[in-house]
Amino acid sequence: MSQTYNPELTPEIRDRIKFMEEISLNAWPSHKIELYDGWLIRFSRNYTYRTNAVEQIGPSSIPVDQKVAYCEKIYHDFGTPSIFKINPLISPSFDQLLANRGYDIRHVTQTMTANLDHVRLMKSDLSKYEFDNRRGLPSEVHYSPARIPSVHSAASADEDFPSQTQEVGIPGEWKPFSVLLNCYITEEWMNGLFHLNGTSNPELRRIVRYMYAAIPKYTIAASIEIDGRMVASGLGICDRDYIGIYAVYVSPGCRRRHYARAVLSTLLREGKRHGAEKAYLQVVKGNIPAKSLYYSVGFRDFYTYWFRSRWIS
Repeated sequence: MSQTYNPELTPEIRDRIKFMEEISLNAWPSHKIELYDGWLIRFSRNYTYRTNAVEQIGPSSIPVDQKVAYCEKIYHDFGTPSIFKINPLISPSFDQLLANRGYDIRHVTQTMTANLDHVRLMKSDLSKYEFDNRRGLPSEVHYSPARIPSVHSAASADEDFPSQTQEVGIPGEWKPFSVLLNCYITEEWMNGLFHLNGTSNPELRRIVRYMYAAIPKYTIAASIEIDGRMVASGLGICDRDYIGIYAVYVSPGCRRRHYARAVLSTLLREGKRHGAEKAYLQVVKGNIPAKSLYYSVGFRDFYTYWFRSRWIS
């Protein structure tokens, strides 16, 4: 059996997914990568599924059972589960082969996309430019309580897009705040991210810093601080005509204050200003609050992928 593209896909959909997989690989490097007969064996000490899984990027010539066994030995030697990413490009027969070998489905993820000409962004109040940078990126984007309630705060999946980008107010009482921006990832931003996502292992912190430093594309790091502590984060990664949205976290004690919406709106606005025409992000299936936010902004589901995982004894 050979790993080929899923024959059920149309060429147009196949090419779109292939492109999306390519730019998401650019956006999220692993700590270690081995190229093996059209497969990427990725390893990052289990920081995320995506950076610790086998991904198929080209045709195969080695028999599939031999290839799977080789990958299993690699991950066994690393002391981690053997993980394979299954996206719609992969032949369903390969997914079934892994199921027959005892691999369980883990971490089902949905890729969503948006056209930046048809998004609903939270209305900003003022932008400050307190330092010079090559990209002309504002250092702060302020958000004040909106006087006009949003009529698009709960967009449905089948709602028509607006004819152009809209900036809308958000109903309810909330205090003014600022989204801080930087054109590179700072040590302070990384420390804040570790606090928000619960990364405490010293070795993992060291490795993940290298992973973020290895991103080859232009990045926009966003954060919100209260009393000098980062309580919300986001990262925009620009690649050709897309901006990818990553690392969106909000401290549990600071949710329902529109911080995630503001971070997302700021990144999309700046991404468009720097040439992006579209946006993408990935969200774990079942994360209803995140999906509701993304739908309301204008993102729509594109395709789903998942991981097959098994510990090899």
